[in-house]
Amino acid sequence: MSQHYTLLVVGGGAAGMSVANNMRRMDKKIDIAVIEPSEKHYYQAAFTIIGGGESTLDKHTRKEADLFGNNIKWIKEFADTFQPEANTVTLKNGDVISYDYLVVCPGFQMDWHKIAGLKETINKNGVCSNYSPETVEYTWECVSNLQSGRALFTMPAMPIKCAGAPQKIMYMAADRFRKKGLKDKISVEFFNVGGAMFGIPFFAKPLAKIVESYGIKTHFAHNLIAVNGEEKTATFEITDGAGNKTQTVEKFDMIHVTPPQSAPDFIKTSPLANADGRVDVHPNTLQHNKFTNVFGLGDAASTTNAKTAAAVRKQVPVVVDNILQLIKAEALKGDYDGYGSCPLVTSLNTVILAEFSYDGKITPSFPVLDPRVPRWIWWMGKKIGFPWMYWDLMIKGIRFDIPHKASYAKNFVDKD
Repeated sequence: MSQHYTLLVVGGGAAGMSVANNMRRMDKKIDIAVIEPSEKHYYQAAFTIIGGGESTLDKHTRKEADLFGNNIKWIKEFADTFQPEANTVTLKNGDVISYDYLVVCPGFQMDWHKIAGLKETINKNGVCSNYSPETVEYTWECVSNLQSGRALFTMPAMPIKCAGAPQKIMYMAADRFRKKGLKDKISVEFFNVGGAMFGIPFFAKPLAKIVESYGIKTHFAHNLIAVNGEEKTATFEITDGAGNKTQTVEKFDMIHVTPPQSAPDFIKTSPLANADGRVDVHPNTLQHNKFTNVFGLGDAASTTNAKTAAAVRKQVPVVVDNILQLIKAEALKGDYDGYGSCPLVTSLNTVILAEFSYDGKITPSFPVLDPRVPRWIWWMGKKIGFPWMYWDLMIKGIRFDIPHKASYAKNFVDKD
């Protein structure tokens, strides 16, 4: 069976639904279809507070069918292969869908299989992860039940969804342990494949102070390669400054694993992928570097921005407007500057609102407030404000913008 649409969107997550619904608001007549096999849609940014015991999965889950705007076709199937020279996408069921313009945003896949033994033990034996709706609730079970021992938290190589998330749950757990009088009974430890708490020094320094305040032990250049849930052991590969590799086996009572992540396999093997397996797009226009009627955004795009919903919010208008520019045969606009935001949860009631763009430029939206300071107001944003913005504005295709400027950060950098 073959079908044709003016705009075809691959992926019905944060990026895909926002693009489709925003395009519908911008053009009431254009034919739009979204390829998405999932029946449920999650506000993934809330997984941190769900795993930390401050919210529930049900509260941040919607039916996918309820999110489509007027006259947007839902193709409930998996995309399989791309034929961009013919302007077609083939589905797993064999159907071929043709298009005038294609937007590719399937998100990241969780590569659980890259850590030996993880698939067999995740969600039991004290092995948990906030990175899936199937596992996030078990994280809270582990945190709430632990009374003593070692609580390990891991960070894999980039890129991953929200680079701050692996340590957000650690801070929430550490604060929980402290409030329960268990700080001296539970050793909280962070195992990071990288060399610092955060990739941007401006925020790494205040986070190091947070780590110190909780008494968290940090282990850098440690990459988790295996987990044995029954024996409660985790194997890490350690890389020294000369590139030499050794291994260490650590005991745990609970371990929060952040799995390696990558673009879905059907993207990696497609003609749309770059050498890293992601959708090869221009960093500012988000147009494919080879196929001019194809655009990409979100996690699976080749852009080097933080992979967050805040980044998607800034990318959606760029993609929609540039498609409309193409339809009118006008020049594209390179408006995306790499903006991303990571609300770094530092306790059960404070958040550092980290905002930055390409090349690590600090881009606060609220320049009167030092962005390095943990604040209660951003915690309220994390729990209440940002979910509302996601469900009631962004996913519905309503544009809203809070200006940000890199120059503001100079006020704070000079004082450091």
